[in-house]
Amino acid sequence: MPDGVGQVPADSLDDVAQEVRRCVACTLSQGRTQAVPGEGPVHARLMVVGEGPGQQEDEAGRPFVGRAGQLLTDMLRAIHLERPEVFIANVVKCRPPDNRTPTPAEAEACAPFLARQIALVNPEVILVLGRTAAEALMGPGVRITAVRGVWTTLGTRALMPTYHPAYLLRDPRKKKEAWEDLQRVAERLGIPV
Repeated sequence: MPDGVGQVPADSLDDVAQEVRRCVACTLSQGRTQAVPGEGPVHARLMVVGEGPGQQEDEAGRPFVGRAGQLLTDMLRAIHLERPEVFIANVVKCRPPDNRTPTPAEAEACAPFLARQIALVNPEVILVLGRTAAEALMGPGVRITAVRGVWTTLGTRALMPTYHPAYLLRDPRKKKEAWEDLQRVAERLGIPV
């Protein structure tokens, strides 16, 4: 994550979104239908950071709208939060071909956008979904199985790494662990579950 995450930039989430839509910093921009900047309210108490858009997100221009997005919506509702209350973003803002994992160079190209979004939203908690998001926010080589469920920080913000909803769809046995992580998030935000 680049320097400046703790400082509030002199711009807005709309400015960031417009720049994302114009961005050609990496080859992902060449194959996109639409960039997916992220969405949600400024000053949301919870921010969710995933990996990158899939086909449905690329078509809609919105994050987490496919099956994994429905599961994320259900996960948030389980802790009494609705999507419009949460800022949802991804590490990369354009769909990788065949939904492959973004390369470190692609993640690095989008890092300034994510850093600005984090600074502008200034959430109390960031829910980190999966390995790619964990590496982007916590450092290269992070294994989600080693860090999930363990609080860490990014500046003054609390990070809770957990499994990505797409992974939970492939391995539903991990939903119990993800639920435990969500309960920790709710407790940190003072939301009774």
